[in-house]
Amino acid sequence: MNTMKKFLANDLFFVIAIWLSSRLLIVIAMLLIAPLFPTSSDGVATTFSWDVFSAWDSVWYEKIATSGYDFSSNVKEMHTVAFFPLFPLLSRIIMFIGLPLKVAGILVNNAAFLAALIILYFWVQELYSTSTARWATATLAWCPYSLYGTVIYTEGLFLLCTTSALRAFDKKQYIWAAFWGALSTATRLPGVALIPAFLFVSWKERRGIKAYIASLAVGLGISLYSLYCQIQFGDALAFIHAQKAWRGDATGFAWQGWWQMLMQITIGFTNWKSGYIKDPLYLLFSLIIIVSGCFLWRFRVHLGMIKFRYGLYFLWLSLWVLTKDELVKIALVFGGIYLLWLSRAKIPLVTVVYGFSSFALILNTGITASSERYAYGIISLSMAFGLLLSHYPRWGYPIMYFFGILMFTFSIRFAHDLWVA
Repeated sequence: MNTMKKFLANDLFFVIAIWLSSRLLIVIAMLLIAPLFPTSSDGVATTFSWDVFSAWDSVWYEKIATSGYDFSSNVKEMHTVAFFPLFPLLSRIIMFIGLPLKVAGILVNNAAFLAALIILYFWVQELYSTSTARWATATLAWCPYSLYGTVIYTEGLFLLCTTSALRAFDKKQYIWAAFWGALSTATRLPGVALIPAFLFVSWKERRGIKAYIASLAVGLGISLYSLYCQIQFGDALAFIHAQKAWRGDATGFAWQGWWQMLMQITIGFTNWKSGYIKDPLYLLFSLIIIVSGCFLWRFRVHLGMIKFRYGLYFLWLSLWVLTKDELVKIALVFGGIYLLWLSRAKIPLVTVVYGFSSFALILNTGITASSERYAYGIISLSMAFGLLLSHYPRWGYPIMYFFGILMFTFSIRFAHDLWVA
């Protein structure tokens, strides 16, 4: 018994340490470092206050928590009804104990994110090993987009609900799967990806009527919100119609957006926008990186694995400095799809189907904005990446360092109210 308690305590200590260290980096960057940087023309001045944790979507959740929902038939105007209710509702409940709105929102998101890390850790540990659990947890905590698990956003809560729902369904705990699944669809629209995942596994594994009922019960969260919209605004799909103010009439695969992003990576934004070679230095640096990569691969045996790895690290950092966010976005979205495919036989079937269903939603919104942030919210990727890094830990450590660099820069940008994802 004492050995088990000690083992459990060590596991919890690791998760809390990973969560706390990554959150401290974000807080230090936003509160202490960001104010030292000059304010750009499209940003805002940063001060040592709770305001740095509120930007972009945060403002809408704050409006909902304080003033409720609004909607009108004018789809060109932005309305709060586009944002789902669970996060602002929980923030409002926390406010009843006397905490300010921003503090309540930060507390809900961070507490939920920590709980998601704990659940992921012990689930992966049950399935594989402690090493895999640690890498999966570190991946989720140190991915630069985990910034949104600290600021006033829904990432932490969504990860908690979806991870809990997937784990419960995988363990055939159908009441809990239905409960957490319903909370997922009350948090964000992508939570509906749980429904086809649960239904497919119920059919594939012949799980019985309880599994099918739990699968359909996941939609209870979005159904209740839809009922509210019908009663309050006379439009059961108001939350979908309100999205047009952000994405217009765009639907389906945003091939133009992804093609533009690919062109910006290969030839540079300035050259792509102008239609001719206006920035030859970009092409020169790209060519140097490509040729260097070819030589590095060609002579990898002569160089040895250590020099080969460090060469790849340097080339990747050089490529990121040259291409910036577009490279990270494409790597996370399409690299995530490839990783999920490679891991399809190693991770639970329900997480595989959920992952592909989530990517199908992401790639068919008609826009590319925030796609990398939504991809980060697919817990299947953290599990698959944890498995990968547990087999190749020497690649894992520099990846975590790179994640830390990105997290630091993203935090400063968010504090200045600049777009991140």
